[in-house]
Amino acid sequence: MRTLFTSESVTEGHPDKICDQISDAILDEILRQDKNAHVACETCATTGLVLVMGELTTTGYVNIQDVVRDVVMDIGYDRAKKGFDGASCAVLVALHDQSPDIAQGVNDAIEKRGSDDKETGAGDQGMMFGFACDETPEMMPMPIALAHRLTRQLAKVRKSGECPYLRPDGKAQVTVIYEDGRPVGIDTIVISTQHEEHATQDQIRQDMIEKVVKPVIPAELLSDETRYFVNPTGRFVIGGPAGDSGLTGRKIIVDTYGGYAPHGGGAFSGKDPTKVDRSAAYAARHAAKNVVAAGLAKKCQVALAYAIGVAHPVSFTVDTFGTGVMDDEKLSAIVRDTFDMRPDAIIERLDLRRPIYRQTAAYGHFGRTDVDLPWEHTDYVDVLKKKAEAMK
Repeated sequence: MRTLFTSESVTEGHPDKICDQISDAILDEILRQDKNAHVACETCATTGLVLVMGELTTTGYVNIQDVVRDVVMDIGYDRAKKGFDGASCAVLVALHDQSPDIAQGVNDAIEKRGSDDKETGAGDQGMMFGFACDETPEMMPMPIALAHRLTRQLAKVRKSGECPYLRPDGKAQVTVIYEDGRPVGIDTIVISTQHEEHATQDQIRQDMIEKVVKPVIPAELLSDETRYFVNPTGRFVIGGPAGDSGLTGRKIIVDTYGGYAPHGGGAFSGKDPTKVDRSAAYAARHAAKNVVAAGLAKKCQVALAYAIGVAHPVSFTVDTFGTGVMDDEKLSAIVRDTFDMRPDAIIERLDLRRPIYRQTAAYGHFGRTDVDLPWEHTDYVDVLKKKAEAMK
């Protein structure tokens, strides 16, 4: 059976991704001073304005305006003629203390409340999903893996000067052809990139195919029938926050699996690791990736759910979509026995109280090969193999 599946990625200059990076840069700066800080920082941006809002509890001090301007300038919005300038944009800050009603449950989980011991409770209720498959070396679904490769390459040729007319905002979309559930080729590639006024459509199209697509997309996936849509509106001069407002957490499907696997709904950026929206999603990906890397399944999905103020997940299930070497009930028992999914255990296992988050805020949180992220390590393969062998 032949099917198509499409995923998209966006560049670091996309307005929503600008906001994600600002929120995570603020989180990183706070964690450098106070690893136990509670942070829930959101950002929105529009023409000439950045607003930082949310809740935090910390003993540290961060100059929020400086962080905002540094991020915007680093992305490439450094002149007014690009539609946005980190040096001159207005920066408004509306941050306040975390609600004590929330803090009492996070700081003292229900399991040990009233005792001398303390345990971190989940920062909120919600569902989190982790996924891995053997379609790509990254153990990610091919459509989102290729879309991220395109947007990273788009940023690379802009920053290197290879395509000097490019500006920071951009998107890519890849439609992959599947036959009997396996990827066999690419049907369509869409690239939309912000550019200077003088750049012609013909020049942009040629450069995008020759300098962006061909260097990163395996040639065997492309054919004479592959369709290319490059700036299909014919013009993309106005971009970034001047073209569209941005908001933290509005690209959660780009951040995860491109729609190929479920997303629980919670965003990641700007949240410290006591927020299970973030840390449990990372832990679920870590578990799923190790299952696939161990050869125990070709596809693996780990689903978690939490109640606010409760440390243990209220549900923890594993689904291999019929690709597992044993039935899912047995594999679920192995995974549950191997990976402690309480917030404190996740934070310790993945060493999450560190300033590592801005680097995740563009080009996806999973399947990254350009940065070292602990939830991408396949460090539990041997443990899982031994337990699986003992279970047979």
